[in-house]
Amino acid sequence: MSAKDSMAKEYFADNARFADLCNNILYGGREVILPENLKERDTTEVLTALGLDKKTIAMQKLRDIFKNASIKYTGKSYVVLIGVENQSDIHYAIPVKNMFYDVMAYGNQVKETAKKHRKEKDTATSDEFLSGFTKEDKLIPVITITVYLGTKEWDGPRKLSDMFGDVDEELLPFIPDYRINLLAPREITDFTGFRTSIRQLFEVLKNAYDKEKMQEVLQNDEKFSKVDRETVEAINLFAGTDIDIDEKEEVIDMCKAWEDQKNEGREEGRELGERQKIISLIVKKLQKDKSVAEIADDLEEKEEVIAPIYEAALSMKPDYDVEKIYELLEKNKKLA
Repeated sequence: MSAKDSMAKEYFADNARFADLCNNILYGGREVILPENLKERDTTEVLTALGLDKKTIAMQKLRDIFKNASIKYTGKSYVVLIGVENQSDIHYAIPVKNMFYDVMAYGNQVKETAKKHRKEKDTATSDEFLSGFTKEDKLIPVITITVYLGTKEWDGPRKLSDMFGDVDEELLPFIPDYRINLLAPREITDFTGFRTSIRQLFEVLKNAYDKEKMQEVLQNDEKFSKVDRETVEAINLFAGTDIDIDEKEEVIDMCKAWEDQKNEGREEGRELGERQKIISLIVKKLQKDKSVAEIADDLEEKEEVIAPIYEAALSMKPDYDVEKIYELLEKNKKLA
């Protein structure tokens, strides 16, 4: 399992974040699904079927996250099974992948119901006995949500028919068309419905491709001044940022950390420019056949400072590429 897969599973398995995610996709941000009404389910989906050779075939798939949700809404109570599939990359067969998970979840419900009836011997008719399912038995609905954690725009399929080639239009009404429930940060236009720090994660993923927009988001949203450690770690991993995280801190001021990082970058840039300027001056004097002592005297610098640059430059003749000389000096510094 990759670092991104592990991080995503651990991050969204948290009940508060899971509920927040589901409420935004399923209820438009209304707080309907509560963290305390979520229960973990086994993420292993196993389904057995009879093969062509009459032998039993067992199929097993591992979901990312799977929870039982008890929902009390509009005066009624409901139970639904909700799975989350995290995608750090675009999956071009995601409708088939998710459909398979859902079919296995329904198949397992039928299998467990049939097992119960066999044990209790309570089927009333031969039809019920053969089905393993009675007219009164009901399935628990299964919902699978795909969370895309990439910074590119999602250009993958959103329903099964997107994966078809040319199909006779008269046949389309007879072909079930499985649709995915996709959350793609680049497509979110309103983040105010999110109640947990997944808001900050999704906002950064939406704007990660544009540093100016990222700067604007960090400056205008005060919620970035207090971001939990796990979310900052997730932002670094999925958005490719490098926000400094103090090991002792559980809450990070991302606005300040981002500004500090920019200032460090500017300082490093200045240091690089000054270093390359000195290298360029030494190269020009070396090309005039001046010695280390003469160059040091001209530049009013110590010979021990000039000598390594001089030697590195000599090894690069006749081109004397300043950037390559700098890279060699940095490499030698690390080896020293």
